[in-house]
Amino acid sequence: MDDAERIALLGSGVHFLIGLLTGVWKYRAIMKSPTGQAHPYVDILHRASLMYAFASLIVWKFAELSPLGRAVELAAVVALEGYFGIAIAAYFVHALLKDTDNQLRAPFRLGAATVPRAMIEAFMWSLIAAEVGGFVVLFYGAGIGLSMW
Repeated sequence: MDDAERIALLGSGVHFLIGLLTGVWKYRAIMKSPTGQAHPYVDILHRASLMYAFASLIVWKFAELSPLGRAVELAAVVALEGYFGIAIAAYFVHALLKDTDNQLRAPFRLGAATVPRAMIEAFMWSLIAAEVGGFVVLFYGAGIGLSMW
C-alpha cells in the first residue's frame, strides 16, 4: 500500500471517528434544546464527517486502482483529504462558536469577526478545484487501471 492509499484510509478513519463523537455532541444538544434540535453546525459537522468517511473510502479505492504514479496520486489524495479536513474544521469552529447558521451567507461570520467576501469566494473556488480536480485525476487513473479508456 502506498502513501496515497494510507492517507485516504487514515482520513476515512479520522472522519468516521469525528462523525461518531460529534453524534454524541448532537444527541446531547438535542436533549438540552427546547426545540429538540442541535445547532445547525453541530448537525452539519456530524453528517459531513460521516459522509467524508465514506467518500475517503472511494478515494482510497480509486487511488489503489490508478497506475498514474505515486506523486500524482499522492497530490490528488492530499488535495481531497486536506479540503475534507479543512471543511470539517470550519464546521467544528462554527458549531463551537454558534456564530452562524450559514457560513456562506453574508455577512460572513467567524466568531465576532467578519470575513471578507473575496476570502470566502477564493477559498470556495480553491476547494472546488482541489476536490473536483483531485477526484477527476483519480477517476481517470482508475479508468486506466480498469482498462475502461
